[in-house]
Amino acid sequence: MEDIHHILKTYWGYDSFRPLQEEIVQSVLAGQDTLALLPTGGGKSVCFQVPAMVLDGVCLVITPLIALMKDQVENLKNRGIAAVAVYAGMSRREIDIAFDNCVYGGVKFLYLSPERLLTEMFQERVKRMKVGLLAVDEAHCISAWGYDFRPPYLQLAELREALPSVPVIALTATATELVKLDIQEKLNFPKHNVFQKSFARANLSYSCLQTEDKTNRLLEIMQRMQGQSIVYVRSRRQTVEMAKFLQSRRISAAAYHAGLKFEERSAVQQQWVEDKVRVIVATNAFGMGIDKPDVRLVVHLDLPESLEAYYQEAGRAGRDEHYAFATILLGPNDVADLLRKVEEAHPPLEFIRRVYQCLANYYQLAVGSGQFSSFDFDLADFSKQYKLKALETHHAIKRLESEGYLQLNEGYYLPSRLMLALENTELYSFQLKNPEHDKLIQLILRMYGGEAFVNFVKVREKKMAELLKVPELELRRKLEYLHKLKVIMYEPQHDSPQLVFTAPREDASRVILQPKKLNTLRERALDQAKAMGYYVQTESRCRTQLLLEYFGEITDTRCRICDYCLSERKKQRRLEDQQALRAKLMQLVQVRPYLPKELVQQFEPKHATAVTELIRELLDVGKLHYQGSGKLEARH
Repeated sequence: MEDIHHILKTYWGYDSFRPLQEEIVQSVLAGQDTLALLPTGGGKSVCFQVPAMVLDGVCLVITPLIALMKDQVENLKNRGIAAVAVYAGMSRREIDIAFDNCVYGGVKFLYLSPERLLTEMFQERVKRMKVGLLAVDEAHCISAWGYDFRPPYLQLAELREALPSVPVIALTATATELVKLDIQEKLNFPKHNVFQKSFARANLSYSCLQTEDKTNRLLEIMQRMQGQSIVYVRSRRQTVEMAKFLQSRRISAAAYHAGLKFEERSAVQQQWVEDKVRVIVATNAFGMGIDKPDVRLVVHLDLPESLEAYYQEAGRAGRDEHYAFATILLGPNDVADLLRKVEEAHPPLEFIRRVYQCLANYYQLAVGSGQFSSFDFDLADFSKQYKLKALETHHAIKRLESEGYLQLNEGYYLPSRLMLALENTELYSFQLKNPEHDKLIQLILRMYGGEAFVNFVKVREKKMAELLKVPELELRRKLEYLHKLKVIMYEPQHDSPQLVFTAPREDASRVILQPKKLNTLRERALDQAKAMGYYVQTESRCRTQLLLEYFGEITDTRCRICDYCLSERKKQRRLEDQQALRAKLMQLVQVRPYLPKELVQQFEPKHATAVTELIRELLDVGKLHYQGSGKLEARH
């Protein structure tokens, strides 16, 4: 017990665990397979990182989110903990070194995308690693009943067989009852062991506002609300248009989407994190792994495809436990449009096979080749070259992904890096024979030291060019030339979406697409969209109750802060006010008669209309009547 609190304080700076974290950590340390469900921002990473620091050996972390794994690796390194990640876009040599360091180099955390489990390099190397813990993040991806099923996750069962004595912790923010059972079954839990924090967020007010003018309704909300906000839209074009609209109304806003260059995305994100920009208008590419606790408002202008996705995105508001709002602006045709888009997301089999064949031609892959090859992918260029509709093509790639043939990673930034390929003496000999390269090699040694002999190091070409007093383009050419000479291994930066062939290239006619399975996926997606539609169209239930019910958590307790609960409370207050006004009015006329105007003047001006209506009502039901003088008195 003291060990885990000491570790928490030493590396994370916290004096105590959040609710449920300690119980999860203790379960893992007891060697029990554990499923942990914590809401977005609930501190899932601590639940595996702390016990991993206690246990001997490497912690294997399986996650599909490349940006998130990179962030966590950097965070761990900043805390003085050795961690590496392996993902699409890295060279074979980089991956080889990363795995070697896990075998020999004291690495504590190895982050992998699930596709890497299939590689021969990993399967051979993991046998030589001392593995202390297996952590499966985004564990809902292992279930075909979940909202983001990924076939490579199914390989985890085989990995468990190769590591029979290693406990597993599976983590997710969202899972229905069926998905929870499926996760434990797919990961071969010997017995059910689930730790689940309630999906209820006591400080988060959910609401759904019907409107035919989303733009101006959003403006009204922004003018009324204060604090940092996220506005989610469906398309990249919308992010730009809506940000410009808010700017034109003197509301500080910026657009964020995966099509921006890394430098632009980073600048926008940083400005928002530092409160220099109030509103970030984004596609769902934004938010994963961003730990900003003081977001006061999340608005959805378009419906997410599922309640799981909505719960995660809305949950980015109010992580500091202070009052926050999650609002959907619902147009007249939004639910029908969502169902139509789900239908469109499942194109015909022949079109899917055609896209696969075009991809093989695009990258010039022979049948049987290309497994785990990673390529920069430009959807617009690919679609134009083969005369395909971009959106339909994107959906076809997603179906090929669900069948295990491909993986498409959205654009993420991989900085330039290099490693010295020669030993010290060989390098010195090369410098003597090639003095024209001496200054550059000396600079590499001065900037990166001995680390460059054993690991790939991040390269800052701009800084190097300044120090050598040469143009940056010339420096890059010099580095590429040294790479060709095999003096260094140089990997230039990239920021493009990556397409990975997770299986050897097949003849398109032999691509196995099971109509029954694809139809099941379609039906499941439609069910999720219908559940989203039911949520936004229901006006007679507490929103939190609706969400909890979807995730299998039944409660009679209302949240008291969603749009429905607030409306009911307002009605109750109005009723109580009317009862009090009625009692006072009847008490007055019991004493003496009043002219209607005199009677109204006995109340505060704000109640004038209500009292006038109450007089009419009491006259109609015979509780009051007029005297001949025109005064009102109680009827006895």
